[in-house]
This record gives sequence, structure tokens and C-alpha cells, in this order.
Amino acid sequence: MQHQVAVFARRAEQTRLGGIGQARNSMDRAAYLLLNRLEQVGPMGVKALASGMGIDSSTVTRQVAPLVEAGLVTRTTHPEDGRAVVLKLSPHGTARLGQVRSSRRELMAVLTEDWSEEDRETFCRLLTRFNNAMQSIHPSTEQPEPAQTPQAAEGAEAPESPEEVPSS
Repeated sequence: MQHQVAVFARRAEQTRLGGIGQARNSMDRAAYLLLNRLEQVGPMGVKALASGMGIDSSTVTRQVAPLVEAGLVTRTTHPEDGRAVVLKLSPHGTARLGQVRSSRRELMAVLTEDWSEEDRETFCRLLTRFNNAMQSIHPSTEQPEPAQTPQAAEGAEAPESPEEVPSS
């Protein structure tokens, strides 16, 4: 199992689960996860975003800069504290995230096209369980996502970092 997880992590990183079509490999994992978090939770400060993702603020600041430059995220002042910065997914960011998510779902459909519905459901359930177990070893304040239907999970990400997966 350890070897297969290592192979999976390497292959997932090589393709970045990039998807199919024009959106393929057009968004790195860090950007995808940040945009996804902003879409799910809504506008927030750097510290809250970092805490929710289980990474430090300097990492978020570094990863958000190109997203702001590309117009995917906007920086605004906090409505109650003008000194604080709030990050918000822009309409362009919402559209790009939708394109990439759709492409990744299409890739998941292609990869599992000869699987039965039961196999997809089982894989999704076990992968969710595995990811939750990984999170219990390296906890963050981010709540694990509930098990999804295979159709919803088709856009699911690989483990956050292949470095966290033991290699062979």
C-alpha cells in the first residue's frame, strides 16, 4: 500500500490532476486550494485563510500575490478594521475555478470510465477516509470535507503534498 500511495502522489503531482482540455495544468495545486477555500468560506484575512488551510501566513501571502496579480483574488480593507486586509475571490477567479474544476472532473470521469458506480463510490469513500486519517496525523483547523458522491468527488484533489507521503 505504501508503494502505491507513493506512486499515486508522484503521478498526481506530475499531472497536478490537471484535467482535460484548455484548462489542463493551468492552475497549480496551491492556487486551486486557495481559490477553493475562498469560494467555500468567503472573504477572509490572510491569518484566517492560513489557519484554515493549516499553513503559515507567510506562505499564504506568497501564494496569494500571483492570484491578486492575475485578477483571481482581490484585496480589500476589512469593513470594521481599515488596517486589516481581506482576501476575496473575484468574479474572474470564480470563473477560472469553475473552468479548472470542470476540467478536473472530466479527467476523473475518463480515468474511471470503466469503473462501476459502486467502485467509484467505494474509492471515494476510502480516499476520503484515508485523507481524514492523514489529517489526523498533521491536523489543521481546516475541517475535512464530508464524503461526496463520485460525481462531486471527481474534482477532488490529491493529498496536499507528496512530500508528506512516504516514498518507496
